[in-house]
Amino acid sequence: MNYIYNQSGDAVGYIRGRFIHDMHGTAVGQIDGTHVHKLSGQYIGELDEDMIFDKGLGNRGSIGNPGNPGNSGNPGNPGNRGNRGHTGYAEVSARLFS
Repeated sequence: MNYIYNQSGDAVGYIRGRFIHDMHGTAVGQIDGTHVHKLSGQYIGELDEDMIFDKGLGNRGSIGNPGNPGNSGNPGNPGNRGNRGHTGYAEVSARLFS
């Protein structure tokens, strides 16, 4: 299971296939390589070290709405992995999970 963490080290979601789900299993986004988009297609940021960052790449556009894959269930919580700062980039997972 590939989890997505916030800056504080808390798991806020996970990746299953090309979709990103919140910790309750609800699909909230999609991933295309390292590009993270809302389920509606809007660009959010880049996935790096299991976190989503605004790397200043500008607006990567919309990749469109792929439909809703449904709820994949609760994956369990892996616990806090500790604060991981990432020099120079703002962590923006709240843009996807809020």
